[in-house]
Amino acid sequence: MEEDRMMILKMLQEGKIDADQAARLLEALEAGKTEEKKENVKEERTGRWFRVRVSDVITGNQKTNIRIPIGLMNAGFRIGAQFSPEVSALKSDDIMNAIKSGKTGLIIDVIDDDDNEHVEIFIE
Repeated sequence: MEEDRMMILKMLQEGKIDADQAARLLEALEAGKTEEKKENVKEERTGRWFRVRVSDVITGNQKTNIRIPIGLMNAGFRIGAQFSPEVSALKSDDIMNAIKSGKTGLIIDVIDDDDNEHVEIFIE
């Protein structure tokens, strides 16, 4: 959890996100701690983390690399949509089904030619 906070603060320092976005991400992390405690212990999952990585297609430089607990999926979709409209267009049911089935690794790989962005979604 501390590593995720530091990553958010580093993104803020580098100007990749603004203060409002950083505050929302930090709030989502705190909510995730509470949400994870409430999760049903019987539900088994291989993956515990949801990662969204956005990089520039031309340079290959990462624009965003966010990792959140699986328990925060709904908040994660809202956060991801702020960084890339392609994320908001994805069907959350398909991703939730992949999570429930225990799938891990790369589950979504989208290239936006208009914005030259490569969006990857992983379950880790």
